[in-house]
Amino acid sequence: MLVKSHRKALSIALAALLAGAAASAAATGLQEELDQGLAASDQKVTVSLVLRLRDQAALEAYAQQTATPGSPYFQKFLSTAEFARRYGATDAQIKRVQDFLARQGLQGEVLDNHMVISVSGTIGQFSQLFGTPIHTYVSRNGRRFHRPARPLAIPVGLGDSVLTASGLSNERQFLPHHTTAPRTVNLTVRNQPTALRAQTATAAAGNPTSTGIPGEYTVGDVADFYNINPLYQRGITGKGSTVAIVTLANFDPADAQAYWDAIGLQTKPNRISQVHVDGGGGSNGSDETTLDVQQAGGLAPQADIIVYDAPNAGSGFVDAFARAVSDNKADSISTSWGLAEIFNFAALNGGNAHDTSDVGDLQAYHQIFLEAAVQGQSLFAASGDSGAYDTVRPLGTGDGPGEFSAPLTVDSPASDPYITAAGGTTVPVKFVDSAGDVVLSIDKESVWGWDYLLPFVPSRDTVFSVGGGGGVSVYWRTPLYQLFTNGVRLSEKNQSLVYNDPDSGPYTYLKLPARFAGRNVPDVALNADPETGYLLYWQGGFYSSGGTSFVAPQLNGISALLKQSTHHRIGLWNPRLYLLQGLFGYGKWSAFDKVTTGDNWFYYGEPRYNPGAGLGTLNVANLDLFLRSGF
Repeated sequence: MLVKSHRKALSIALAALLAGAAASAAATGLQEELDQGLAASDQKVTVSLVLRLRDQAALEAYAQQTATPGSPYFQKFLSTAEFARRYGATDAQIKRVQDFLARQGLQGEVLDNHMVISVSGTIGQFSQLFGTPIHTYVSRNGRRFHRPARPLAIPVGLGDSVLTASGLSNERQFLPHHTTAPRTVNLTVRNQPTALRAQTATAAAGNPTSTGIPGEYTVGDVADFYNINPLYQRGITGKGSTVAIVTLANFDPADAQAYWDAIGLQTKPNRISQVHVDGGGGSNGSDETTLDVQQAGGLAPQADIIVYDAPNAGSGFVDAFARAVSDNKADSISTSWGLAEIFNFAALNGGNAHDTSDVGDLQAYHQIFLEAAVQGQSLFAASGDSGAYDTVRPLGTGDGPGEFSAPLTVDSPASDPYITAAGGTTVPVKFVDSAGDVVLSIDKESVWGWDYLLPFVPSRDTVFSVGGGGGVSVYWRTPLYQLFTNGVRLSEKNQSLVYNDPDSGPYTYLKLPARFAGRNVPDVALNADPETGYLLYWQGGFYSSGGTSFVAPQLNGISALLKQSTHHRIGLWNPRLYLLQGLFGYGKWSAFDKVTTGDNWFYYGEPRYNPGAGLGTLNVANLDLFLRSGF
């Protein structure tokens, strides 16, 4: 009963917060979820069967070669049909799966990539298919959801073809990675107006749509910060490129256009299209989708935009990525949603505390991202806004009864080796007190971490562990492109997720492996601190916001510019980024500016790669020169 009650505590915390509760509510005052018994057998659900790749090792090798200058396969990208023919499930395998489903009264739609079969049916049918009852539960905040009562068993007839089934539970939900500035005591940003303006001012120099005002920055300021303006001066605007946003909420396209109009940006008309995957996303999180479109489309004002939105439950996230990649219409794709990597581990889903095997969707994403790489589609994901401790936002943290420890963790899907992880910085800013005296000055672009605000907030809990996500994956091994990078770290020792049971004391859910040679994140970073954040236009008004949610779509827009400039898709960024930094380092002509100050509550800025800011920030004009020269 002890283990059962502890697992209920974690499940309740996740269900409560992931359904929209505040972190403090998830960490304290937990109530048991209510098991309502068997879910209605006639309830309709959509489940995605992710099929196994053919020769994944060969596919990974080919993906690496497409991103390696000098390789005979450099930028020799595949069409979706070519991918399916070489690496997807065979026609015979697909027929065997479909025949098996048909015998259960089920039919499935096969995506063009031959990797995902979307199956619609009833809970009763899927319960019988996978040999597990599916129950309905009510969370502490009243949200109803369903999930299997025990682990799935892939039927014997499908085991050699089906990797995993996604969508039998709609409990787990992902989080958008944007945030707002905290309340500080007697502290304001110098020159920041007390109220947001409905229009922006033209900066004295630089991009005409920039404001130069912390907290009210626009895409024009991004262009000023990271040397994008030389591309605009050459007429590079993203024309002929298509960016995609993978998101878990619907939005109003008029809000994006209102933002671009308000800052005086000339954009291609009628360029936004929407694909509602699995029925589309709901309204919760629409501000996230809105800012993604505004940022990506603002940096690439003549690019087309496709928004793939799906429900924030079940197989929605997997299906949205699978559709965006299988469609193969977008040259680059970004997402600003994620969840701690470790929430996919067996240890947190009924296994023992040392079991870090994947019972979630890590392998499913990985296969989809591999397809994107060989098709030349660049992928970007926000690294999170909880600094080096990615569980703090969903679970909270503390030493008191009913609270969880905070192990060093990274965010998924940003931790996957085939996606570019977008980290966060704080650009130079001065803070003044009520008398107008400067009491805090950040003079260099720094790793974003709100520990610099500790003297000005009521308690440490107000700001811990807010900052740019970064650290070491304990699932994905160090990829080839990071193997010889100075500054790449191993996982730290003595990291565990522990629940302080009010009755029986500490209980360890998960012990993370020490000195694991894992994928390091982020890869690069841009300004993300809400104190030096951005304008967001949403539902009729302007707001100030920040987070790595801004960085991922900004990189998406930059990729669209580079695609137009080089006349071809860029593909997987990471191998070339690390090769460029390794060969040319930092300096006037480098594609990177080093970030040597600040921290994300554990990892510090250094004059090399660091898990706070990755390789550093971008000098986009210099990166463009390298890419146009054939690098």
